[in-house]
Amino acid sequence: MTVRQGILALKKPAGMTSHDCVAKIRRIFSTKKVGHTGTLDPEVTGVLPICIGRATKVAEYMSDYGKEYIGEVRLGFSTETEDAHGEKVLEKSVEADISPDVVKDILKSLTGNIEQIPPMFSAVKVNGKKLYEYARQGITIDRPKRNVTIYELELLKENETIRKDNPVFSFRVKCSKGTYVRTLAVEIGERLGYPAHMSSLVRTASGPFSMDDCVTFEQLESGEKPLEDYLFPLEKGISNFPKWTVEDELLFKIKNGSVLEAPKELEQSPFGVYNEEGKCLAIYEFHPSKPGLIKPVKVLAID
Repeated sequence: MTVRQGILALKKPAGMTSHDCVAKIRRIFSTKKVGHTGTLDPEVTGVLPICIGRATKVAEYMSDYGKEYIGEVRLGFSTETEDAHGEKVLEKSVEADISPDVVKDILKSLTGNIEQIPPMFSAVKVNGKKLYEYARQGITIDRPKRNVTIYELELLKENETIRKDNPVFSFRVKCSKGTYVRTLAVEIGERLGYPAHMSSLVRTASGPFSMDDCVTFEQLESGEKPLEDYLFPLEKGISNFPKWTVEDELLFKIKNGSVLEAPKELEQSPFGVYNEEGKCLAIYEFHPSKPGLIKPVKVLAID
């Protein structure tokens, strides 16, 4: 039986949890060794990198990726879930058309390092329990603020006036791990003076993976080409790490997880250690207590 290894960039459909997607990929690829790299809410569509086989060893590093989304804001009412699928909380009619310049100024003010309070309907844990579990019991609790970074935030259709009879507009955002885009949508509405919610959301990129890299379940199940042809090598998943290529005499030590002398050319860790064929053998970091040495944090044995 073919042992398939690599990273699948899935175009996640609406209505499925990330766990549902992993379960379906396990069936399609006939393997249990499958893991996703960060959840997407069920109704959010778009880029979901999924690691298969040996690539599951780098999944934890891929969860730290920056992300890109296209979100849609609807003014006029807020919801308990901050998206289009929750019960209404507040409602206020939009009384006048809104200039796109006003919205662009607000988006600019929200760019950079900001604080967010996670929504009650989220998987953040407080006292060992997920917030949505409290929310489903009708309990609202204090949530810890988190610092996130908005790298880019721009209004799409930037010259169109937002009409009071259909107060909807879209934005594109590049943001750090941990950003709640629906919370961002609510904040934009508040700064415009109206309750708001995120009416739709698509993840358009996750780290080095974009929509152009993605495949659908329909493509995977069509049989048009071998499943392994849809996979990226695990090296793409850690392409943001510094890279150290070693000669053959070090390969045995690296595969066995040996502590080594630090290479002079590297200043940041962790970093990938590669053979001369371009395969990543391990992830190393500077030794925390022994200056001048490096130690493995993950050995990626080639099966």
